This record gives sequence, C-alpha cells and structure tokens, in this order.
Amino acid sequence: MELNVTYQGGVQFAAEARGHVVVTDQPADNGGANAGMTPPELMLASLGTCAAHYAVEFLKARSLSAEGLLVRVTAEKKLQPARLTDFRIGVEAPSMKEPRHFEGMLRSVKRCLVHNTLLHSPDVEVAVGEAVTMG
Repeated sequence: MELNVTYQGGVQFAAEARGHVVVTDQPADNGGANAGMTPPELMLASLGTCAAHYAVEFLKARSLSAEGLLVRVTAEKKLQPARLTDFRIGVEAPSMKEPRHFEGMLRSVKRCLVHNTLLHSPDVEVAVGEAVTMG
C-alpha cells in the first residue's frame, strides 16, 4: 500500500491513493479553514469505516439488513507524547435481534485490519530527504 501527501497551503494537506484524494485541515480556531477532517479525525474515520465494512459483511452473510447501521468511534487525546488512546467502537444494527448476532458481530468487527493494526503496534520508519524512497 502507498499513499502520497502534498501540502495545499495554510494547514491543509491532500492525501492521494489510487487516484482518490482526501483533504485534511484544521478547524478555524486552530488556524485552518475547516475544509476537511483533522488527521486524528481521519484516523478515527479509518477505524470506523473498516469496522463498518466488516459489520456489513456480517449482516449480508446472514441476510440481515444493513439499513440504519451506525458505527461510532471515540478516542481520548493524551500528551507527552501527543497521541490518541482508549479507542472505543460502538456498532448499532437495528436488524440484529438475537444474542448470537451480537456475539457474531463482535467477532466480525474485531477482524478489521485497522483495528488489528492498532492492537499490534507496527514498526514506523521515518525518512527525511529530497527523494524519499521507502522499502
């Protein structure tokens, strides 16, 4: 997987992967134009949409409706070092009625790639230079 980030001015950045672009920005009270989510919000969005994908796959496999599915993700902000912690994912699916569905949904959502990445700290390498090559 690869993604490129380019500076757009102010405190805006564009992240591009496979021809898709997502813009991040800061709220006006933090010097931005509020033209996009902040990077931490985007991280929560990544976790939430991944969980939602697995939730929908679970529902489809059981011929249950995904209509009304809601995934809510929260995290706490900590300092020294600045980071997010205490992530919580809540899943509501109105079509689920039986206890076995809730247990199965939990197992399914826990298969999310982003969830598992956060549970198993990845190595993160930072390189600085004119021509950044990773590998």
